[in-house]
Amino acid sequence: MLIPTIIMGVIAIVLLFIGYQKGGGEHILGLKSAGNLLLQIIPLLIFAFIIAGMVQHLIPTEMISQWVGAGSGFRGILIGAGIGGLMPGGPYVCLPIAAGLLRVGASVGTMVAFITAWSLWAVARLPLEIGIIGWKFTLIRLACTFFFPPIAGLIANLFFSRTSVI
Repeated sequence: MLIPTIIMGVIAIVLLFIGYQKGGGEHILGLKSAGNLLLQIIPLLIFAFIIAGMVQHLIPTEMISQWVGAGSGFRGILIGAGIGGLMPGGPYVCLPIAAGLLRVGASVGTMVAFITAWSLWAVARLPLEIGIIGWKFTLIRLACTFFFPPIAGLIANLFFSRTSVI
């Protein structure tokens, strides 16, 4: 986490400097926008981290292993994909939960299927997508991406199940 933090810090400082150099107060406006965004996202982050932490301590490791662990096979991948597709929220909600599940024994393939389904299926996004783009396009998109999360999970298990991820 240190290197990504340093990279993001350098980019932020460079952009602040550029905004300051423009002389129109863009750096102040940018900081105000960042503060507003922070106030909106902090509650979600806190709750996502609480969920991720509680999952690690409340759900027995044996149960995690049985349902989504390395021994769960294709069933675990399907469970991960199903839950991922239903998961609401952005990456600040989904990624901490996936990290918590990985720490307590979820398989790499299951979590790859989880994250991939969250990205591609996003059931919570469907009403907006249907409203803006239309139901026909939405159904075509879902049909075209339907098999990707389980396939991605299988590939992850095949090539990366023996490596430590977290």
